[in-house]
Amino acid sequence: MSNLPSEPEFEQAYKELVSTLENSTLFEQHPEYKTALKIVSIPERIIQFRVVWEDDKNQVQVNRGYRVQFNSALGPYKGGLRLHPTVNLSVLKFLGFEQIFKNALTGLNIGGGKGGADFDPKGKSDNEIRKFCVSFMRELSKHIGADTDVPAGDIGVGGREIGYMFGAYKAAQNKWEGILTGKGGSWGGSLIRPEATGYGLIYYVAHMIAFANQGTFKGKTVAISGSGNVAQYAALKAIELGATVVSLSDSKGALVSTDGNSVTPEDINAIATLKLKRQSLTDFKHDGKYQYIDGARPWTHVKVDIALPCATQNEVSKEEAEALVASGARFIAEGSNMGCTQDAIDVFEAHRKSNGDKAIWYAPGKAANAGGVAVSGLEMAQNSARLSWTSKEVDEKLKGIMEAAFKNGLETAKKYVQAKDGEFPSLVAGSNIAGFVKVAAAMHDQGDWW
Repeated sequence: MSNLPSEPEFEQAYKELVSTLENSTLFEQHPEYKTALKIVSIPERIIQFRVVWEDDKNQVQVNRGYRVQFNSALGPYKGGLRLHPTVNLSVLKFLGFEQIFKNALTGLNIGGGKGGADFDPKGKSDNEIRKFCVSFMRELSKHIGADTDVPAGDIGVGGREIGYMFGAYKAAQNKWEGILTGKGGSWGGSLIRPEATGYGLIYYVAHMIAFANQGTFKGKTVAISGSGNVAQYAALKAIELGATVVSLSDSKGALVSTDGNSVTPEDINAIATLKLKRQSLTDFKHDGKYQYIDGARPWTHVKVDIALPCATQNEVSKEEAEALVASGARFIAEGSNMGCTQDAIDVFEAHRKSNGDKAIWYAPGKAANAGGVAVSGLEMAQNSARLSWTSKEVDEKLKGIMEAAFKNGLETAKKYVQAKDGEFPSLVAGSNIAGFVKVAAAMHDQGDWW
């Protein structure tokens, strides 16, 4: 029996990668990479600390803070900070592990890490959030730096929280440096960064659609889960490209179109305002245009061409995957990290193998949602050079990165995974192998494991 505690989320991410590698010809062609797998699966460093802060009633509160610095073979550790009561080491290790290979797929010089705390921002005042962020950064500032570790936002960490943390770092270290990404535009942030994950997801799926000879987003029906940054901007870009978006959701339930008409940009802006106030979709006034289904996710309540889980991990179950296949969905891509359970992925992959060019096609988050960290990497480059690029420049670079990630996964799958005639290459296998190979090669060249 292992002497290690159970870490179900991390174990799921690890097993998904290992099964992909073992079911390919990678280890036959490069047996030395088996050693890299052992080493890359253990973080280089885990930092855990207490965060003591004072609420508005002058009562002392305490939370657990973490930073998992997983792998720096390709560059400084890079990955978000999550503030949510469910945060623990298993969740952060899974996110950091995925981040290593996602960051490798961007082609930028960034390693992988993740962090956060079990602090719940909901119901907290601006003053309480500021006090927490200052206390959190007081400790974290000892372990990060522009050439060491550059965190970003994640669930519960938006522009406000990034601002509080950046100010606390500057006060503690007496340095102005690009140690956080997702900053405000007037003090080192990059244009297109808030939109990047959602936009990048749509750019990636557009390549899937084109490769499958299914045209473009125009005329397609799209289901999206979540209602945060990723979901909002994925919906806006899909609508801009001519798609009909029929759902959004939050932790309490799903909002589904009742008449088949699309969510509108005006609706999304209203929902974004609600989310900034940390209110539920139940507070959204829509005059009967949508049905709010309490306690549900959208997947069994819609008939769509494209499904984009953009909320959190494991939000598509085996049964929901089967429902999407039965309804005729053709493309599913994760805007969230590990949005599909392994059983759901098995459903999609089995359908891909047995239905030729009629198959549903699945793209994992480490490739499909890499747009956010890609533009974070571009923000780091702008900070280092003390310059700012235009929205058009950043957007064009983002499009190029997402196209390269798609093609890299596609060609890697063709090289290492046997496929029948007429079968779509496995994007999940190709993305996993491509990201792993890049990191393993860098580790080898640096003498990390031989």
